[in-house]
Amino acid sequence: MVSSQFACSFVSCDACFYAAQEKMAAVCRSRGDQPGENEALQPRGAKMSITSDEVNFLVYRYLQESGFSHSAFTFGIESHISQSNINGTLVPPAALISILQKGLQYVEAEISINEDGTVFDGRPIESLSLVDAVMPDVVHTRQQAFRDQLALQQQQQANSSSNSSAAQSFATKNGETAVNGEELGTHMLHNHLEAMEMDDEVQIPATVLRGHESEVFICAWNPVTDLLASGSGDSTARIWNLIENSSGGSTQLVLRHCIREGGQDVPSNKDVTSLDWNVSRQLRDSYATITEGSNTTIIWDAQTGEAKQQFPFHSAPALDVDWQNNSTFASCSTDMCIHVCRLGSERPLKTFQGHTNEVNAIKWDPSGMLLASCSDDMTLKIWSMKQDSCVHNLEAHNKEIYTIKWSPAGSGSSNPNANMLLASASFDSTVRLWDVERGVCVHTLTKHQEPVYSVAFSPDGKFLASGSFDKCVHIWDTLSGALVNSYRGTGGIFEVCWNSVGDKVGASASDGSVCVLDLRK
Repeated sequence: MVSSQFACSFVSCDACFYAAQEKMAAVCRSRGDQPGENEALQPRGAKMSITSDEVNFLVYRYLQESGFSHSAFTFGIESHISQSNINGTLVPPAALISILQKGLQYVEAEISINEDGTVFDGRPIESLSLVDAVMPDVVHTRQQAFRDQLALQQQQQANSSSNSSAAQSFATKNGETAVNGEELGTHMLHNHLEAMEMDDEVQIPATVLRGHESEVFICAWNPVTDLLASGSGDSTARIWNLIENSSGGSTQLVLRHCIREGGQDVPSNKDVTSLDWNVSRQLRDSYATITEGSNTTIIWDAQTGEAKQQFPFHSAPALDVDWQNNSTFASCSTDMCIHVCRLGSERPLKTFQGHTNEVNAIKWDPSGMLLASCSDDMTLKIWSMKQDSCVHNLEAHNKEIYTIKWSPAGSGSSNPNANMLLASASFDSTVRLWDVERGVCVHTLTKHQEPVYSVAFSPDGKFLASGSFDKCVHIWDTLSGALVNSYRGTGGIFEVCWNSVGDKVGASASDGSVCVLDLRK
């Protein structure tokens, strides 16, 4: 969280800004520019304004976009992001990185300007890093090196004869052509090979749905028909009609999340991060489970909007919940504990302890007999209500495990005779498939280049879709572990999901797009 003291430190940066602007103005005067021709370079009448709320919001968005979901959650609570008046829908992705890059370019420009207003016409031998840019000694050293090089250049030009200058010009010209041509050729060849390799992977025809104005965190297919729901940082959920032979192709229904203010509905300016379809008319479908920053899990009656029961058992924020049956659910938390609770009970039915770091996700198997959990401690654990210790402690990932999914197999599933698998997605850029009965990893899927945020099994369990922040969706054969198909989108992938038939995969991305991959073509 940025304090007021930190915010005040920008005053000195403001002074540097005007000092550098004066230097830039001197450059313009040395070139003969008239006042008004470079108004953007003239000192401004008003100082720049930077508030701690603005800095905190950009840091919060950076943490979200970089996959530091738990850090973002904690930072958002401590810095009171929800109470700020900043409209997040107007802030583009990667805003913090963008402004840092511009600041870095500004420092490099400042280094290249001499005290007399002349500009060094070369470039730094090595790039200026972000850390170097905030170190006065490094900046001063670079400035002095630039001035020394400029003096050397001026001396060489004064001592060179016209003939040698002409020869040098010819040699330099041809040398630049040869060097640049070789570099360009190598660069083009390298890119061409990479493009060919990616073209071989990108085989899935895709329909890209545009409409969201911010990143799309979640998507889910209707369990009966080809309607795809998506939730975004623009405070809307959208339902996309992808039913074949429907009039007008794909259409969208916009569901705006509003709050009541002054007797009117106004946009909430909050992210839509969770949504689901009602599968049946059973009791549990009329309840919603909400976890909040006060470490309490609340069960709400979705029909009346009333809170049915609160479960204040965690000592830190809960991160995930999953229902075992109509009345029993499990919750996990940053407190490293898992509680199994039942409606009407005042105490947990079971508490599982064993993880040594935050527990990110939990999932009951189709039979409701086994509970899987994954953690920042890089382990998967399988739990049973019949014992206190874990049934299996699965170790193989070398970074945090973000999410897990059971295959639709075994007792309680639509594929009772199939072998049950558990998929885990990690920040180590891999997906692993586990044989839970034997407690072993049967396949390691290694094609992704960035953290993997989502995995989903096809309805028959024969294929697995994975989505990563490398912008790729991969489809894997669960029996052989082979890569079947791939698609590269235009933004990091937050979520992947299969339709009920198993011939389409939906994917939501950080650039506001929703992609539908048709596996029939």
